[in-house]
Amino acid sequence: MAVPAHDSRDHEFALKYELPIIKVVSPPNGNCDPEEAYADDGIMINSSSSSSGLNINGMLSQDAALEVTSWVESNGFGKKKVNYKLRDWLFARQRYWGEPFPVIYLDDTNEMVPLTENQLPLTLPELDDFTPTGTGEPPLTKAADWVRTTDVLTGKPARRETSTMPQWAGSCWYYLRFMDPKNSSTLVDKAKESYWGPVDIYVGGAEHSVLHLLYARFWHKVLYDIGVVSTKEPFKCLINQGLILGEVEYTAYRDNEGKWVSADSDSSLSDCIQEKVPADKITKVGDNYVLKDDPNIRLNARAYKMSKSRGNVINPDDVVSEYGADSLRLYEMFMGPLRDSKTWSTGGIEGVHRFLGRTWRLVVGAPLPDGSYKDGTMVTDVEPTFEQLRVLHKCMARVSEEIQETRFNTAISAMMEFVNAAYKWDTQPKSVIDSFVLLLSPFAPHLAEELWFRLGHAQSLAHEQFPEAKNEYLKESEIVLPVQINGKTRGTILVDKECSEDDVFQIAASDDRLSKYLDGKAIRKRIYVPGRILNVILDQQKART
Repeated sequence: MAVPAHDSRDHEFALKYELPIIKVVSPPNGNCDPEEAYADDGIMINSSSSSSGLNINGMLSQDAALEVTSWVESNGFGKKKVNYKLRDWLFARQRYWGEPFPVIYLDDTNEMVPLTENQLPLTLPELDDFTPTGTGEPPLTKAADWVRTTDVLTGKPARRETSTMPQWAGSCWYYLRFMDPKNSSTLVDKAKESYWGPVDIYVGGAEHSVLHLLYARFWHKVLYDIGVVSTKEPFKCLINQGLILGEVEYTAYRDNEGKWVSADSDSSLSDCIQEKVPADKITKVGDNYVLKDDPNIRLNARAYKMSKSRGNVINPDDVVSEYGADSLRLYEMFMGPLRDSKTWSTGGIEGVHRFLGRTWRLVVGAPLPDGSYKDGTMVTDVEPTFEQLRVLHKCMARVSEEIQETRFNTAISAMMEFVNAAYKWDTQPKSVIDSFVLLLSPFAPHLAEELWFRLGHAQSLAHEQFPEAKNEYLKESEIVLPVQINGKTRGTILVDKECSEDDVFQIAASDDRLSKYLDGKAIRKRIYVPGRILNVILDQQKART
């Protein structure tokens, strides 16, 4: 690159052959080892030209790069361009399934010729045997009649490509086909693509980011260049969901004599025998896991990615069979934020399962002696109180916000808080419970649907509008007010925001924790800042007499 001061290989070469080394980037602190190349960002030096008028001395190297690019473009020497590079070696697969390449190779010149449009789509031949050939050639070579063909334009003999594209080649543009799935004349109708595109949110793992999404963006940009789509990017937002790890594994160590060795021992554990210990033989002391029978023996605790080789895969069918699909669905969302990796705990599913049970009993009532439930619900058509509406709308606001931010675990916590509050009510107003069931439906759709019909609705809740919180119920009417006696805080009281000074003082005087400071005392002054504080100044002289 001819920048020996800032490229390790050029620097080594320049030192060996005693070539001049001129620094053009200085570290922010100004200290630079002359024996080493400085390859990080920094401040530009020795970077000006009186003949061209370009001077980037003193600029941050990142800003200088933009300045030079702008100068090159403005002087007509070049233009800024972004290059995309595809890893073609991953694109051709030696297997039967996958999309066939729509090209042929002429026998005489080996020239690759694309198929004409009227020859598309190219479909795979039917094969009874699509196992590997054993010679390194793709399985499609077994379909000799399909491989041998002719070029329709020249009539020359040719052969088809026998490697296939990976499955995600077709999925690179499937989102466009969803917008217009029955169109037999074009890839996607322009009006429909303009209305639906680009995709608002794409949820995918790390593998998607480096494979599927890389190619989706490349193909989309090609389609944009030829006028098929109206947006430069296919997706507005990408969310990488975290992995679900297997249950925590506890590993203990034994020496050659079979005695336990603590994981924090000074001795080397590499010579010890590892042994998995069941969770029921372990207890937690502080931040560490130890043996119940010997708390001095510390264990290593770690969760691993689920895999068949480790035997830690959780079969969802087993969980659904025992707890139901809604409990499984709810627990996966309750484990933690969507973007974080989480550790599976079969014991943890009990908590959300109990929450769904409490929700059912809140609406339907307690079970009958035989374990069944009566028809209908416990709700009534009474008008909800302001406090009931306030609890509901606070739950609505929080659940809606957390869904938008993909914090499903805290949205579930908000619904748990609602159920706890609703159990303390004397009545369960139908309008309030209706709204709560709609809030619950994206998280536990089967339970919510059953409750919805029990509440007397003839049509599925899937057709209902998701409830929206109203601001008038979100304003806090009561506040916690600190109370000071002679400038020292002695406690707090709960008062209405609109309380007068006299009312606030009366509440403070009747409070058991505060009254002992006021009883029999002469008050010289009261300082009341609405919504902030009440300070009662006692007359110390009169108090002594």
